[in-house]
Amino acid sequence: MDEVTNALLRRAWREGGETGVLSKGSPGRPRLSEAQIARLERELERGPLAHGWADLRWTLARIKTLIGRLFHVSYTVEGTWRLLKRHGWSWQQPTRRAIERDDGAVEVWKKETWPQVRAPRRSAGPGSSSRTRPGSR
Repeated sequence: MDEVTNALLRRAWREGGETGVLSKGSPGRPRLSEAQIARLERELERGPLAHGWADLRWTLARIKTLIGRLFHVSYTVEGTWRLLKRHGWSWQQPTRRAIERDDGAVEVWKKETWPQVRAPRRSAGPGSSSRTRPGSR
């Protein structure tokens, strides 16, 4: 820490003790008001189709875009997630699977076909850390 920061901390400690040096929280104010949050929630409940996305899934990037369109406020994707989490929204995973999906065929493929397709492991022979000189054999 620099001298100015140390001086400020010493002064805060003298004037307020331990509570004087505790964090006061974020100095920024929320970028969206409670009324704007309520409107955002109503818009999210209308669904992505109402806002031009045809696959019926909300993503953080889409919600970020929606916030920008509605309120002319820019959030990062991470900031969008924090905002949603702070207001009780949770991450969801679609429960539907493709109608054509055959779990039995997937298991057979993983057990029988995949081992034949994947690249074989390298032999456990001596090697070299040099990029230009291969290991001696």
